[in-house]
Amino acid sequence: MKAIIQRVLSASVTVDKEVVSSIGRGVLVFAAVAPGDTPKEIESIASKVLKMKLWDDETGKRWKKSVMDIEGEVLCVSQFTLLAKTKKGTKPDFHGAMNPDEASQLYHAFVQKVKDGYQGDRVKDGKFQAMMEVALVNDGPVTLELQAGTNKASEEA
Repeated sequence: MKAIIQRVLSASVTVDKEVVSSIGRGVLVFAAVAPGDTPKEIESIASKVLKMKLWDDETGKRWKKSVMDIEGEVLCVSQFTLLAKTKKGTKPDFHGAMNPDEASQLYHAFVQKVKDGYQGDRVKDGKFQAMMEVALVNDGPVTLELQAGTNKASEEA
């Protein structure tokens, strides 16, 4: 599994001109499930999303507080394109992503793990396999890649 997390002041997902989810201060998580991923990888990334130290503390010490510490929100968005192979040519190869049926189950398990690890009402989701418009105001900017398991797609990208 691979995820990109961004510290945001706000973020939203729109599908068919309707806002399906929005958050204020917190993290936007783009997540992709790779072949061979298991609940172990899902749990590892979910835990990192919630525990990653992305904010300063009250005294100004950097990288001391997690999204839970600041009582922020989390917006999860499925994004299989994170697993594209781009080493050869100019057309992305998406064979590094899990098939949609299996990926849907694991992606939704990931979102549920994030909800279970935090306050469920502070965790929002996009719409799996939909064309989404994602808007965000990146804070910093701060953008990190999280990875669990062996993912050849990203190694070759």
